[in-house]
Amino acid sequence: MKLLLAAALILATFTASANAQLIAAKDAPIAMGHLHLNVSDVAAHKRFWVDVLGAEAIQFGRTTVIKYPDALIFLREQKPTDGTKGSSVDHIGIQFPDVPAMVSKIRAAGIPVVTTAEISGGRAKGDIFYTSSQNTYLAFIMAPDNLKIEMFENRALTTPLANHHIHFASHEVKKMQAWYDKMFGATAMQRGPFQAGDLPGVNLTYTPSDTPTAPTKGRVLDHIGFEVKNLKSFCEKLQSQGVKFDRPYEEIARIGLSIAFFTDPWGTYIELTEGLDKL
Repeated sequence: MKLLLAAALILATFTASANAQLIAAKDAPIAMGHLHLNVSDVAAHKRFWVDVLGAEAIQFGRTTVIKYPDALIFLREQKPTDGTKGSSVDHIGIQFPDVPAMVSKIRAAGIPVVTTAEISGGRAKGDIFYTSSQNTYLAFIMAPDNLKIEMFENRALTTPLANHHIHFASHEVKKMQAWYDKMFGATAMQRGPFQAGDLPGVNLTYTPSDTPTAPTKGRVLDHIGFEVKNLKSFCEKLQSQGVKFDRPYEEIARIGLSIAFFTDPWGTYIELTEGLDKL
């Protein structure tokens, strides 16, 4: 009875804290869900995400979860095999209302700023980049465990930060874009110089790689997650289209969550969930 009560209290705490976090998933059949990180030091990541970037942290049992609009980040204390660079997900993109101010804060915290001038459509200003076409700033930083993050400016943003994009790298950009459009219903588009696809809560951006990239599993960004309504039937649809699941559809009734795992053709480990938007 004590264990059941404790579990109920943990779930109630998570429910109250994360409610409405996955904003885009409320009405969308497929939307952004979460990112799962393998980290050397949970406390260091928590300080980075909360004290520096302005996100919130909650506990789900023994797991620390970072939350900001349209994304949950689960932190697993497990030394990663490598950073994001060189894998099929080169970096993630996060929106901020004032990139120059945030860069100053990040620099003061000792986080490396790794912006280069090799970006088309603008000009470098020190360690930030100004895009004249959009009159905004962007910068790249290297978070703990070599998690590469693009800081994307959105001056209309009313929160300290919000989700923006997942940036894939592939030697088969057109095939990757077509695959995500077909499997997830992403809307094909051009984002600046990149091929891309829009899903509720996230943009999927694809950049060319001269060589095949490494799988994500085991690295700092272990897998990405999408929230899916009617997940069981969606998994059946994927299977009919040739997707082989690493972990088949499963309902975890005690927490009201359904999950499934598979790997895309380029090595990105993906978790599908149903119910994470209600936790």
